[in-house]
Amino acid sequence: MTAPEVITSLQNALVKRLVRLRTRRERELDGVIVIEGARETTRALASGVSPSLIVTCPALYSPEALAVAPTLTGERVELSRTAFEKVSGRENPDGLLALAPTPRPALPDPDENAVVVVLHGLEKPGNVGAILRTADAAGAHAVLVLGRGADPYGPNVIRASQGSVFRVPTAVLTEAEAQAWLLQHAFTTVACTPDAPQTYWDAPLTGRVALLLGTEHEGLPEDWRSAQTPSALSVSIPMHAAPGGADSLNVATAAALVLFECVRQRRSFSAGPQPEAFL
Repeated sequence: MTAPEVITSLQNALVKRLVRLRTRRERELDGVIVIEGARETTRALASGVSPSLIVTCPALYSPEALAVAPTLTGERVELSRTAFEKVSGRENPDGLLALAPTPRPALPDPDENAVVVVLHGLEKPGNVGAILRTADAAGAHAVLVLGRGADPYGPNVIRASQGSVFRVPTAVLTEAEAQAWLLQHAFTTVACTPDAPQTYWDAPLTGRVALLLGTEHEGLPEDWRSAQTPSALSVSIPMHAAPGGADSLNVATAAALVLFECVRQRRSFSAGPQPEAFL
């Protein structure tokens, strides 16, 4: 069997294209996402994503990539170490990257205890990825991404979520589309804001609940704080008020606290099987 041709030139058309796809604009123009890393690629495929191209560099394979690469099917190309490092968005790439059509998941009909997370304008990929990972762990029904914040299918979000973005239906919607969907399914909206008088553990968080999270520096817009749904709540997370101490929480931390309060309250009302552990 003839060994596959290895692309070595940094001026190669595919190498140049992969470099361009590191920007959101180019990915949107091409209608593709870039999935880099063995773990992320494995979780994407397990969630039904079909890569249009697999890019490999055996010289950079991690043990996980070495195990995963032979199982991948579809068109593939091999790059030299220098070429792969050029197209990679990581400091220590593991030699595995895939392109796939941009996912556009339909939002499944929510059950009576569905929890969704609504992200309004969040800009930091690390925060969006961490929230997606927590939403996955907490069994969230979906994540709705509003505004031109971080690209939920950008490589940095995919990495920060460790592939959870492919496991939790993640839809990019306009504000009007999101509000209409929440109204249609009679969600209680829960605005997470530091000036709310009610703490999150005192709020009723069973039934269909939509957690609303805004940016750390601006918070939620007023129309989302008072969202017109059958039931709208605002909750805060109490903090130690020592002089000079922290006056706010990272939005991903805030999301984790409220999401797992939803989990706790549902456990209190459910006689079904419970998770063995939280990792």
